[in-house]
Amino acid sequence: MSLFERYLSIWVLLCIIAGITLGHWFPNTFHALGELEIANVNLPVAVLVWLMILPMLLKIDFRALHEVRKHARGVGITLFVNWAVKPFSMALLGWLFIRVLFADWLPAAQIDSYIAGLIILAAAPCTAMVFVWSNLTNGHPGFTLTQVALNDVIMVFAFAPIVALLLGIASITVPWDTLVLSVVLYIVLPVIVASLWRRRLINMEHGEAQLARRLQLLQPLSLLALLATLLLLFGFQGKQIIEQPFIILLLAVPILIQVYFNSGLAYLLSRRFGVDHRVAAPAALIGASNFFELAVATAISLYGLNSGAALATVVGVLVEVPVMLSVVRIVNATRPWYQRAIETPV
Repeated sequence: MSLFERYLSIWVLLCIIAGITLGHWFPNTFHALGELEIANVNLPVAVLVWLMILPMLLKIDFRALHEVRKHARGVGITLFVNWAVKPFSMALLGWLFIRVLFADWLPAAQIDSYIAGLIILAAAPCTAMVFVWSNLTNGHPGFTLTQVALNDVIMVFAFAPIVALLLGIASITVPWDTLVLSVVLYIVLPVIVASLWRRRLINMEHGEAQLARRLQLLQPLSLLALLATLLLLFGFQGKQIIEQPFIILLLAVPILIQVYFNSGLAYLLSRRFGVDHRVAAPAALIGASNFFELAVATAISLYGLNSGAALATVVGVLVEVPVMLSVVRIVNATRPWYQRAIETPV
C-alpha cells in the first residue's frame, strides 16, 4: 500500500474541508459546474467517476463472469439486504429520528418531506461507486459487476412500487432519463470500453505484463478522481452546509445508522453462510450504498428543488464517500476474524 493510500482518510477530510470552503467562497463557480448536467447527471462528476471505475473494470476477465454462479449465496444476501431490508429499515429510522426524536429541532412543515427523501435515497441501490469500494477491499470484481447489473435490472421494476408503498401514494413518476442515462453512462459504456481495452492489451506482446503496468499507472489516477469528486460534491453544497449545518447533521444521523446497519447485516450474514471474504466485502458495501443521482432526481421531481426531500437526498450524497470509506476500513480490519469463521470446520 502506497503512502497516499495509507493516509487516504486524511486526504478525504482535507477534501471535505476544501470543498465546503471553496463552495462558500466561490459559489458562482461551483454553481456553474453544477449546472453542467444532463437529466440530473452532473457531467464533471461523471467524468471523474469514469476515471475511478475504469481501472477496476479493466481488472475483470469478462470471459470468466459465468464463474459468479459459484457465489450465489453472496448474490442472494445482497439482494435480500438491498430490496427486503434497506428501504423499510430507513422508513423506520426516518420515522424514529425525524418525526419523534428530532421533531422539535426541525421545521414542522418539512418533516414529511425529510422522511420521504430518506426513503427515496434508501430505495435506490448504488451503481458505479461500488466498484471503487470493492477495489479498496480486494473484492471480487466479477461479483461486483454482476451484482450491480442485477440491481439495475431490479430497480427498473421495483424502485417505483417500493417508494410508492412507503410514501403512501398511488404511484410515482420515475425520472427514467436519469435512470437510463446513469446505467448507460456508468455501467454499459465503461464495461464495453474496459472489455475492448483489456482485450487489446492482452493481445499485445507480453500482454499480462502490459495490463499490470497499465493498472499500476491508473491506480493513483483513480484515487485522485475519488478525492476530486468529493471536493466537487461538497463544493456544490458548501453554501448550504454553512447556512444550515444543524439540519444537515440531524438528517445525517439516520443515514449513518442505516449504512452501518445494512452493511453489518450483509457482512454478518455472509460470514454465517460461509461466503468468501472477496464476495462478502463488496456485498456489505453494495448493501449499504446509494444511487444518489436517481434519488436526488426523484426527490426533486416529486417535491421540488427546495424541498426537505431534496435536501435529505443531498445529505446522502455528502456522507456517501467518507462513510463508505469507513466501512471499507472496518471490512479490511476484520478480515482475519472473518476468515477464521470460514476456515474453521463446523
